[in-house]
Amino acid sequence: MELTGSNAIASSSCSPYSLPVVEYEVFLSFRGPDVRTTFADFLYRLLDRPKIRTFLDDEELRKGEMISPSLVKAIGESRIYIPILSPGYASSKWCLQELALMLERYKQDEGSHIILPIFYLMEPRDVRHCKGSYEEALEQHRLKYGEETIRVWKDALEEVGQMTGWRVTESDRQGAVAESVFSEVWSHIKGNYTLLTNELIGIDSHVNHVMELLKSDFEGGINVVGIHGMGGIGKTTIAKAVYNKVFTQFEHHCFLEDVRETLSLKNDGVTTLQSKIISSILRDDHMVRDASQGIHIITNRVCPRKVLIVLDNVDDRFEFGQILGEVRKFSPESRFIITTRDKRVLELLQVSKLYEPSGMSHDHSLQLLRRHAFRMDNPLEDKTTLCEEFVKVAAGLPLALEVIGSLLFRRDRKFWEAKLIELKRIPPTKVQERLKISYDELSGSEKQIFLDISCVFIGENKELPFYMWSDCNFNPESGISTLILRSLLKVDVDNKFWMHDHVRDIGRMIVREEDEQHPWKRTRIWSNEDAVDMLINGEGADLVEVLKVDMRYEDFELMEKEFQNLSKLRYLEVHSGRLTGDFKNILPNLRWLRLHYCRSIPINELRVYRCDVLRKLPSLSNLTKLQTLKIFRCPLLSEIHGLSELAELSTLRIIECRKLTGVMGIDKLESLQVMKIRDCSSIEELPDVSALEHLRELKITGCNQLTEVMGVDKLESLQELTITNCVSIKKLPDLSTLKLLRELTIRGCNQLPEVVGIERLKSLQLLEITDCTSIEKLPDLSALEHLRELKITGCNQLTEVIGLGKLESLRELMITDCALIKKLPDLSALEHLWALTIIRCNQLPEVAGIERLKSLELLELTECTSIERLPDLSALEHLRNLKITGCNQLTEVIGLDKLESLQALRITDCASIKKLPDLFALEHLRELIITGCNQLTEVTGIERLKWSRYFTIDERLKTQKRLEHERWELLHRANNSRPKKWSRFHSCWGVCRKDSDIISL
Repeated sequence: MELTGSNAIASSSCSPYSLPVVEYEVFLSFRGPDVRTTFADFLYRLLDRPKIRTFLDDEELRKGEMISPSLVKAIGESRIYIPILSPGYASSKWCLQELALMLERYKQDEGSHIILPIFYLMEPRDVRHCKGSYEEALEQHRLKYGEETIRVWKDALEEVGQMTGWRVTESDRQGAVAESVFSEVWSHIKGNYTLLTNELIGIDSHVNHVMELLKSDFEGGINVVGIHGMGGIGKTTIAKAVYNKVFTQFEHHCFLEDVRETLSLKNDGVTTLQSKIISSILRDDHMVRDASQGIHIITNRVCPRKVLIVLDNVDDRFEFGQILGEVRKFSPESRFIITTRDKRVLELLQVSKLYEPSGMSHDHSLQLLRRHAFRMDNPLEDKTTLCEEFVKVAAGLPLALEVIGSLLFRRDRKFWEAKLIELKRIPPTKVQERLKISYDELSGSEKQIFLDISCVFIGENKELPFYMWSDCNFNPESGISTLILRSLLKVDVDNKFWMHDHVRDIGRMIVREEDEQHPWKRTRIWSNEDAVDMLINGEGADLVEVLKVDMRYEDFELMEKEFQNLSKLRYLEVHSGRLTGDFKNILPNLRWLRLHYCRSIPINELRVYRCDVLRKLPSLSNLTKLQTLKIFRCPLLSEIHGLSELAELSTLRIIECRKLTGVMGIDKLESLQVMKIRDCSSIEELPDVSALEHLRELKITGCNQLTEVMGVDKLESLQELTITNCVSIKKLPDLSTLKLLRELTIRGCNQLPEVVGIERLKSLQLLEITDCTSIEKLPDLSALEHLRELKITGCNQLTEVIGLGKLESLRELMITDCALIKKLPDLSALEHLWALTIIRCNQLPEVAGIERLKSLELLELTECTSIERLPDLSALEHLRNLKITGCNQLTEVIGLDKLESLQALRITDCASIKKLPDLFALEHLRELIITGCNQLTEVTGIERLKWSRYFTIDERLKTQKRLEHERWELLHRANNSRPKKWSRFHSCWGVCRKDSDIISL
């Protein structure tokens, strides 16, 4: 799902991979205390206005000795480096590392990177010669880093200090200097604006001709050059080449692609064009409300400037005056270039400077065909004649040569000959039919992707539809590569899909031909008029897979009945619609829902899963009916907006969003009942949650930058509280007010010294405190009358557990890795205890009272190296599992022979045990392991036991009667046929056969 606009959200789907994308254009390096709130802030805001992708590096945010791989990647990808060389810059090892890396990339990729240094309150010569504060800083670094490192840093400072940059003194207006830097950056960024490929064969003469027209005198103030000709002849390519050559001669410039397509928008094509012009010229986002407002802004703010504006692919719907106002009001130094298929459009505009490109010459046509058919300029000898024939068929049309040549790439002679015959049957005037032969050779999924792009995804980031196509098993990675290889698709510098309008029209023609008369019987509907008619008349058919509709100028609501018949719909895009009703189970095959500026969206549950490229989740404020929000494994997501507006949200789960720095607005979610935040390692602070009066379950896990959880003590409805692996938390509020709390788990909070108030949690049923290595003492637990499960693990500073012996409701008790505990209370009062596990409490000499635990079913004592004796266990009539391991001071296990319910017995590595009781009475025993008890010489009674599953015993042990070979074979077969479900004791089991071979299980 994706919502955009002032109230919006982003796509949710899954993708096992993501396409490569250049993250940043500018890398801004500075030392925070010097310039963070002054010059760096001014410059960043200027760069952010036209959405220049800027990596804002603040050395105070760096950790460790070396710069991170992600930062190295950002430097490698950025085109422009701006180090702000302030007095404290050299004191930062990270800044110096970055500067050295910038210089390395600058030299390595010659011409690919630019360094624009800012000398902030520094003389360039002091930077160049490392004088003053820089000399002192390097001397300090010399104490820690080797001479080679210092030399690299000094060389970097020397070279950058020699570069031309900007000086900022105390008397300078910093904002004005930042404006100057921005203008320089903007000129470089815009210089890389258009996508000019290496297919520009024979274009120079066309470009020179248009350049001469631009330089000539214009009569009557109509400073417009028109380029006209048939589709595919190269008009757009010529216009782009001219634009790239001359844009630096103008104060401002703008290239508007495919004006015809923009004006086809029923209601706001004109304002869309005006917004693009104004935003580009004024270098700021600007949304025009209506055409008259747009003309007013253009007349007053654009016309006085020297501008270059290219209007590409216009048709008879284009009227200069309705979009730009009077052309005579523009500066005489301004220039316009208009491309069109229809010369009459230029004549109506009274354009006198006209140019009509001719078809490519024979030699240039042959060169272009070869370049695409062979990926080289010289073909194989056996296809020379065929190349000549294809050149004749293409009739000098560059687009046809490109597409046909790409189709022939890596195909045999037979395929070439068949396609030549096919092309010769198509009249030269029917260019689209000739180009369509390339589409016909695509696979089924490649055709689906091609039609999707041509109908709705031109201009979209290429990664966004990937998720949907993957979900539909279209294999998008391969499909997009094929379309690019066939010259049916390109990707521009902004990572967006681009198609030649001729190729786009082929795709749309194919869809229209599915049913000429009834649009709702086609697979894709992108025309707003067709979409609205279908929804109003209820004519939706189950053939429609892709639907795009703009409801800005419609006066009806979208209800579930409008979508009931669209069972195959996988993509739905709605702009400014009002959706009402229950949409549950209406669109079973929907894979992508995009909602722009939609008010009150009736969605109950939103899942955003594995969106690898998602950086910002736009506002959720329109999802007023949302009850469940789950955001899972979005590694780049850093912002979530609009949470505070979700009045009905009851469940919030945010998992593995490692760049997310905060969750603002959760303190306003008064309906919230469940909140889980896991492995969001960049979150340092959460809002005070005290107002969440309905919150029942709060789990915060793996947020290792989080220092506190404010307001948790006010959550009177809270029943479950889990805080795990939050290693920076040093204090929790007093929890005694949580009267309804049933489960409390605190794990891996190794800076937390205490948990205050748990002794008054009368409703508590589960208490787990694990790996809290700073806790030395727990309060008296005796008042926890409902506690059923207690786990204390890895608290290696804890010395005692007060009140344990009075927990009469306790069912399970686990105490492990508490090395300083020397004594436990008498446990005999725990009459409901059924599981007791004590592991690695190696100062504990005894466990008093276990002989009276009549309900005990599981007893495990592992590596309790100080225990010398156990009480008589014979009264434990329900004991089914007994595990004693590594208790090397223990000498005997009294009462073992009376445990008639025992099913599993494991006694291992108990070096002091010399004797065990006769086991013949343990008729229910099914699992037996006795190993590593070096002083034990005999085990009696096992020959009369009924075995069914596991049996391991040292071969050296004597038995009362040696088992016959057949008996061992029976045990072997029993083990091989055992069920896969393991017992409570997770072990590797085996059988020792008579010949001492070990059978691995």
